[in-house]
Amino acid sequence: MSHELALQKALIAHLAGDAGVCAVLGEPPRIWDAAPARPEFPHLLIGRSESRPVGADGGGVEHALTLTAVSRFRGSEEAKAVLAVLRSRLTDASLAADGVRTVSLRLTFADVYSAADGLRTFAVLRVRAVTEED
Repeated sequence: MSHELALQKALIAHLAGDAGVCAVLGEPPRIWDAAPARPEFPHLLIGRSESRPVGADGGGVEHALTLTAVSRFRGSEEAKAVLAVLRSRLTDASLAADGVRTVSLRLTFADVYSAADGLRTFAVLRVRAVTEED
């Protein structure tokens, strides 16, 4: 059983079920771990995923996920709107999929910045989660 894959599936399902997320990322929401060749904007990428076992009952795993919203809107307004919706939806969320559930989920870092070419704005959100088997 992959805690990493289960967490990603649960995260996507949780976000996709929210009207606010769909309002900013489309319906169905544009959430990927790899963007298609010609992506629509804004979209959310599930990037770096670090994990390590936690010495606890239940086979716990600690995760550090990096989520990156990508916008083509001039300025940071759209990227910040996506960040706000993600923050609202993920704060203290309980996620579960494939026999794995979160016992802890918190947001640890956020950063909004423009690409060097000025054509895109990024909103990076780091998430710390601890999962265990159901």
